[in-house]
Amino acid sequence: MKRLSKILFALFVGASTLDVAKAEVLQTQAGNLQVAEMASGLDQPWGFGFLPNGTVLITERAGRLLSLHNGILTGVSGTPNVYAEGQGGLLDILIPNDFAQTRQVFFTYAKKQPTGAGTAVYRARLNRAGTRLERGRTIFETVPSTNTSRHFGSRIVEASDGTLFVTIGDRGDRSAAQDLSKHNGKVLRIDKNGAPIPNPAFADIPGALPEIWSFGHRNPQGAALDENGQLWMIEHGAQGGDEVNRVEKGENYGWPIISYGRHYSGATIGEGTQKEGMQQPNYYWDPSIAPSGMTFYDGAIADWQGDLFVGSLKFDYISRLSKQPLREIEVIKSPITGRIRDIRQGPNGGLWFLSIIEGSLYKISP
Repeated sequence: MKRLSKILFALFVGASTLDVAKAEVLQTQAGNLQVAEMASGLDQPWGFGFLPNGTVLITERAGRLLSLHNGILTGVSGTPNVYAEGQGGLLDILIPNDFAQTRQVFFTYAKKQPTGAGTAVYRARLNRAGTRLERGRTIFETVPSTNTSRHFGSRIVEASDGTLFVTIGDRGDRSAAQDLSKHNGKVLRIDKNGAPIPNPAFADIPGALPEIWSFGHRNPQGAALDENGQLWMIEHGAQGGDEVNRVEKGENYGWPIISYGRHYSGATIGEGTQKEGMQQPNYYWDPSIAPSGMTFYDGAIADWQGDLFVGSLKFDYISRLSKQPLREIEVIKSPITGRIRDIRQGPNGGLWFLSIIEGSLYKISP
């Protein structure tokens, strides 16, 4: 495909001007929409977020943070040292609602630990020039360390009260997702200093970690709040069984005891698809689409109001789901929707997404 722009940049120095010559047409059920390439030349992009002034911060898995402002892409220094092995690296980014007052930015990343690696949360202050992270520190990291390089998760979402939801993969240790003394395979809730928000559902269980919000998850790589402030999450199944879950406090989502997928060997998983006391997914894909990144839409495209959008890493498309009942109602696919890692609504109502294959950030608008 002919690129709309070309960007050359050096790490942490220099800048490049983004020249978006024109928008291309994307055919959807909402009609022909415009899609423009906002940045290119990205290397394994993982997450992005919007500052109040419209600047976009983009993470790359190897550990770089990039800033896109007024069409210029530059490096931002001060990121943590990441464990960039396998599925690990610099992962998600959160621009909190109070950024204008605090200039704080939060990240999830894979952190090297004494006996392996784990998912961690990093907090730093973006300087006024937007070129450097300052006062950075790791405010939280998972236990125990795991000697694998897969299933780190991880998304970070700000709840309506300013606390943080953090999604953690099972790290390849399936049974740990059911063990409340471990962070693996959980959704956690912490404050902005990394302290736990205690969950009374587990208060009487010996050894249960207080910050666990829900458990029984495999590898959640998408999370978002709906219009009511309710947390939803998507997670990778094995061979089939990718799930969309409405995440509730204290609930068990079944992995690896129940699943709608099979192991890659073809063997069955656990005890089947249902068990008393374990939650059913609100929607699942079989075969797997390898979902990553999700957002609820309330922007400028009227036909999309309230719908859920999920990126597919495997089949190179955007899945559009309606909530009543939750079901996939459209597959949005074009040459530029290759291996979508993250998807978010922009400040002016556009739908933005990161394509790993293209190494680009795109914006869809009317």
